[in-house]
Amino acid sequence: MSRVFSRSAANLLYGAVVLCVLVFVLLPDSLESHQTYRLPFLMVFTATTASIYGMGWGFLAAGASALLLAQWMGLQALDGVLLLLSVVLASSIGSSLRTAHRHAKALARSHQLIAETLEIFPKIDKRQALLESLPERLVSFASGGHVGIWLPQAHSFRLLACVPDIGLQEISAQGVVGRAFREGKPQYVPDVRKDSSFIATPGLTSVAELALPLFERGEVVAVLNLERARPFLSEEVDGLIRFAETVSLQLDRLADLEIRRLLSDLSIQMQKVRSLQEAAELALLLLLHGLSLEAGVVWEARGARMRALAHQGVNEPSLLEVLHNGLPYGYGLAWEVYATGKPYFTQRYAEETRGVKPLQDLGWQTFVAHPIPTAGSKRSRFVLVVGSPQERAWRRAEKELLLLFCRNLGIGFERLIERLHHEGVNRLTQELLEEPSENLYHLVLVEAIEQVPGSEAGSLLVLEDGKYRYKAAVGYDLVGLQAAPSSPADMLDWYGLGEERSRQGEPRILSAEETEIYKVSYQTAPPEIMDTAGRAREIKANLCLPIAYRGEVLAYLNLDNLHDPQAFAEDSLHAAQFFAAPLATLLHDVRIHRLLEEAALTDSLTGLPNRRAFDKVLSEELERAVRYGYPLSLAIMDLKGFKAVNDKLGHATGDLALIRVAQLLEEERRGGDHLFRWGGDEFAAIFPHTDKGEALVVAKRYAQIIESISFGQQRLGVSIGLAAYPEDGSNPDKLLVAADNRMYEAKALGIPLKT
Repeated sequence: MSRVFSRSAANLLYGAVVLCVLVFVLLPDSLESHQTYRLPFLMVFTATTASIYGMGWGFLAAGASALLLAQWMGLQALDGVLLLLSVVLASSIGSSLRTAHRHAKALARSHQLIAETLEIFPKIDKRQALLESLPERLVSFASGGHVGIWLPQAHSFRLLACVPDIGLQEISAQGVVGRAFREGKPQYVPDVRKDSSFIATPGLTSVAELALPLFERGEVVAVLNLERARPFLSEEVDGLIRFAETVSLQLDRLADLEIRRLLSDLSIQMQKVRSLQEAAELALLLLLHGLSLEAGVVWEARGARMRALAHQGVNEPSLLEVLHNGLPYGYGLAWEVYATGKPYFTQRYAEETRGVKPLQDLGWQTFVAHPIPTAGSKRSRFVLVVGSPQERAWRRAEKELLLLFCRNLGIGFERLIERLHHEGVNRLTQELLEEPSENLYHLVLVEAIEQVPGSEAGSLLVLEDGKYRYKAAVGYDLVGLQAAPSSPADMLDWYGLGEERSRQGEPRILSAEETEIYKVSYQTAPPEIMDTAGRAREIKANLCLPIAYRGEVLAYLNLDNLHDPQAFAEDSLHAAQFFAAPLATLLHDVRIHRLLEEAALTDSLTGLPNRRAFDKVLSEELERAVRYGYPLSLAIMDLKGFKAVNDKLGHATGDLALIRVAQLLEEERRGGDHLFRWGGDEFAAIFPHTDKGEALVVAKRYAQIIESISFGQQRLGVSIGLAAYPEDGSNPDKLLVAADNRMYEAKALGIPLKT
């Protein structure tokens, strides 16, 4: 049973009182002996009428009572005063009672509304469903008007739901709704005709307007607006304000629920993936559904470009081409997020000066580029981009969700990256068993560039014959770099942290913001080589990793970034150190293989490289000569008198003769030239950077040295054939044929040298 009487029940009660009074007054027999009681009963009648219907009706009742008194017993002045006083007092008391009744009724409605809200809202688990249900629940408060939910846009408000339908979809931000949004406070206008900012609704005549901001995470995310044809009672305003506060609490609860649900789904699904690509695809599917967005990309910064790790919802050919080609360094907002580590939100992407043009041409508006943080990195190596063509505001709760989502995704990425490191080393170990050593150097370098964050180019220098020689390069001219081996001292200068730390395999980082890297590189090779083949002036950051094995530095691995001075960080050092020990073992094994190969390429008697080594070196040196346009010469030498030494003095003396020839030629050899025992009593020489005229001078000295050798009465001589690039040919076969033919001509002519 209601604790407050309805207005009809009160009217019935008061009517019964009036009727009883009239009965007693109008029945003379009942008061025949008590005429003095007529006045009190008439005062009750007058007061009751004034209390129920107001002062106007009270005065009419007082007039009627005065006429009755005048007819029955005469009207005295005091009687009239008492009747008027009854009207005034009863009207005042009745007005207060009526007002209290209305307020009590309004308060009861408010309490009932909040009670129903507390009962129903927990059953609603979707934010939009909650907001859309509000107008229907409050329609009873808007008699002759409407109830609507307005969502903020960039410069206006969009209607989400309204009862009844008002035919509007968007309003200016300057009205009462806009004021409630900007100030974050309820706005009540009892008479809209006096408010210049009031936005009239077509077809409705509103008198009062109440705009209530709805909060989520302390931010106004919607405005509940009520308009009606009469003012709101203060209890109604207070009750609706409390209702809006209840809705705001529910919006906070739903935001928490959405975050927990999304992060839980991400955590569960991340346990099932085995690659970064799978993880990125999964994350996009979850996030786009959770935020009701249309498309997204996960970018990975890879030196000169960002590559699309995964994408969802992208179908336009122009955008697919961007994804295929990647984002060039500095192009697009994703690169800004990479550099700053701060997310970028906008609902006006088409107007951004740093946007991707194909995306802007399609009219996209809603856009966010958010960093995916990973431990130990100064830069956001992974960037999440999501958006939609339609304009929509980014709520604080959505920003918080994205932050937590990307942090959890980054943790998942770290686990997968660690797995990739293990898989990469295992793959290299397997390939060592299957690939020749020279190919392995390149595989090692490519794997390191792929696995060490910030790398886009690099080189590998391996210790051979007391020199560090370039064995692999990515992004550089390997052939050109191979012309400039470096001494251990030079490499220590380049490394810069001292011999002890190099033997421990400790990586170091150089940044162009702090060090002129190209000047340091000049300590390892001539500037003309480092600036061309090594692109030293383009290097913005370098990570150098000594590959040490049992206290000896077998190699130096250089990883470079040609665009960003801050490309390398703690995560890069960690990844590099992860590779150090396994690579040291691999390179040690390669070194053993190389020594075995060298043994196969070395003449066991003289210690000179053999015919197989000659073929290999000639091919490499000729390739460099052709590439850089410098001359190259070669000589084929056939000993004269060697058979007589063998026949007359024995094979042991013959072997001594070959050893003596090799020793004297090696002593005469210029730096950079190559000597070989071709086989039997034949020797060969390769002269890089040497034209035929210079080679002739060297060959004459070789002939003089050989002709000075004698064993008893047996003296040695030589027949030499010379050939040179480019005039005698541009491939090894042509040069060999030319030199060999000239050697036979010299032999036939009995002269030491034929050119």
